[in-house]
Amino acid sequence: MRTELNSVENALITEAAAADYLGISIRTIQAWRVRGGGPKYVKLGKAVRYRPSDIQVWIESHLTSSTSEVGARS
Repeated sequence: MRTELNSVENALITEAAAADYLGISIRTIQAWRVRGGGPKYVKLGKAVRYRPSDIQVWIESHLTSSTSEVGARS
């Protein structure tokens, strides 16, 4: 049985594309990676890649409906 690897869900995007999607600088996404605060990533040799699905999960985990929730999440 052959697995299809070309689906959008499994696509890997560059750190520049991930930063652009999130509306942040490359330095910010790099800092998050060092501190462990950003989306999950894949390390391929020296290359860093992100799955769009992991970015979306990370975004969903940061949704808030009021400012009082921000302190409770920390």
